[in-house]
Amino acid sequence: MTTPLRVLVHGGGIGGLTLAVALARSGHTAEVVELRDELDALGVGIIQPSNALHVMREIGVLDACVAAGFPWEVLTICDPAGTTLAKIPQPRMDGAPASSGIPRPALAKVLGDATAAAGVPIRFGTTISELSDDGSGVEVTLSDGSSARWDLVVGFDGIGSPLRTRLYGDRFTPEYTGFANWRVTVPRLPEVQGVVVSAGRTSTKALLTPITDELMYLAAVTAEEPDFRPDPARAHEQLAERLAAFGGPVAEALATVTTAEGVVYSRISQVTVDAPWHVGRVVIAGDAAHASTPNLAQGAAMAVEDALVLARSLDTEDDVTAALAAWEDRRRPRAMFVQNLSRALLKEETGSATTPEEDELLKVGMPGAAHVLVKPY
Repeated sequence: MTTPLRVLVHGGGIGGLTLAVALARSGHTAEVVELRDELDALGVGIIQPSNALHVMREIGVLDACVAAGFPWEVLTICDPAGTTLAKIPQPRMDGAPASSGIPRPALAKVLGDATAAAGVPIRFGTTISELSDDGSGVEVTLSDGSSARWDLVVGFDGIGSPLRTRLYGDRFTPEYTGFANWRVTVPRLPEVQGVVVSAGRTSTKALLTPITDELMYLAAVTAEEPDFRPDPARAHEQLAERLAAFGGPVAEALATVTTAEGVVYSRISQVTVDAPWHVGRVVIAGDAAHASTPNLAQGAAMAVEDALVLARSLDTEDDVTAALAAWEDRRRPRAMFVQNLSRALLKEETGSATTPEEDELLKVGMPGAAHVLVKPY
């Protein structure tokens, strides 16, 4: 399209900020509304695989991401005792680094700085109160009482997406997988030069991810009842109980976790929106449309790919309707591949039963998926 668009982005997370920067770099007018009071980046650290780093390069922040994180090239697989079973070099996408870990607050700062540099305003403590799509634009009233008309409204507003609820009610809601994720930042062990995954056919797996020269995070995926929540005073002890069978670097890292402070617990859920990701000029993307389990470390990567491809589609197609159709046709198969394989890996790594369809996907496996995902998105 030759006419610049006005786009409202609902959600100031990784995907939303990436879209805002990509749009601004293409000459469109974007604004971000974010319910939180700041870009405080919930969580501990995050893996940026090569395809995510490729997107960061395309929006001009690759060097900043690498400088704030810990680039790495080899994935190490261990048994629960810590014995190395395999070392798997990670592929690169079109000159981007193979992979990198980064603290979530650092990534939020990189993207927040880029958003500001692009001239895109972020309204904090604000959400959408009302919207009306008349086919040629969307009238939006925000929670601060202001109103404006936009050519497009895009929801990168997470797995609990309010915008998805506006479009589809409770038809698509997060599905708890029966597993949860524990994470805590610890000092990086010298031997941890890339992600270390330790798993057996049990209901628990552990991994170590370097995020800076000094820090890494210890993560554990465990089977948990839906109503379980850690005791705030002894979450570290509960984590230790679940990792009691692990030795090697996992045990060494766990020994440094002596208080409950900093232990982050989250249930692993997914959302599958098997209906259009856009209704008229209102769009949902990232976790709002296709939240996955973390087993391929591709959730944020899929969100930033969604963002860049959407911005490019708006540039290359003749009108908004054609752009949204082209975007979804391009993105849905890749996002569903990641979601389905991630869920199958979760089951395999924790000793759960898999379906015949999942068994076929598991023939691709984590190494094969890495090579698939460095192909053009």
